[in-house]
Amino acid sequence: MKRIIIDREKCDGCLNCNIACISAHEEGSNFYTVNMQSPEAETRNFIKFDAQKGYLPIFCRHCDEPECVLSCMSGALEKDPLTGHVQYDESKCAACYMCVMNCPYGVLKPDKQTRTKVIKCDFCDDKPDGPSCVKACPKKAIEVKEVSQ
Repeated sequence: MKRIIIDREKCDGCLNCNIACISAHEEGSNFYTVNMQSPEAETRNFIKFDAQKGYLPIFCRHCDEPECVLSCMSGALEKDPLTGHVQYDESKCAACYMCVMNCPYGVLKPDKQTRTKVIKCDFCDDKPDGPSCVKACPKKAIEVKEVSQ
């Protein structure tokens, strides 16, 4: 099964992955027109900075046994048996944020605009070329690799 793998040593905090993510999920947006300060700009990944460790890219791990799915009472989060990716159905979401509270990696978050849905990586499953963040990383710190369960 394929996962996004991060080499933190290579990340220089350029935010190209964030911009690519926003661009991939906002209609009519492209890499050059993204306004990172806009409340509509919702990135499904993010970069933290730690003085000791440097830049820490945070991405959904699509866990083998995802706590977010186990804690989702409305059925909005499910693990796809074929891809192993955690899928989110916004129409089923009750906005209780149990998934946000139970993600051990702190990846899921409420949307900034309405606080009625969850923002999480969808692995760009609808994109034939794969995750936009991977293509946008100039340092190749983000890769898609086949991993065993």
